[in-house]
Amino acid sequence: MEIEDEAWTKAEPEAEALVWRAAQAVLDAHEDVEGKGIVILLADDDSVQALNRDFRHKDYATNVLSFPAPQDPTANPEGQIGDIALAYGVCAREAAQQGKTLAHHLQHLVAHGVLHLLGYDHEGDEEAEAMEALEREILAGLDVPDPYADER
Repeated sequence: MEIEDEAWTKAEPEAEALVWRAAQAVLDAHEDVEGKGIVILLADDDSVQALNRDFRHKDYATNVLSFPAPQDPTANPEGQIGDIALAYGVCAREAAQQGKTLAHHLQHLVAHGVLHLLGYDHEGDEEAEAMEALEREILAGLDVPDPYADER
């Protein structure tokens, strides 16, 4: 884990522990990834915007980006699952707008990002429902309220 933007720990001193709890909760629910690692970057909006621009050709900051690692063992000898980057400003604004604590929103987005690394997506309605159900279940185990409760 790398904390590039200290705004994360100023706003949420337990940020690192919250991130690891959320990531581990997702991994614990998926036995087939035992012993594999994830790199998580808590960054600023500019860094995430640059990653989004360079790798997804979308020139704006977004809350969370997931980059799955190559499956080929020669390209990924450590057996990493992938990398996740979160933008402080976007996440903090979203949490405030949605009336959530930064801690809860951070854990939701980490769980969301790890699920993306594991191949889950939300492009279609069925995929979205399945992914959101997993997020709800994982977050409930962390005592994080349903992040989709207001969307129903």
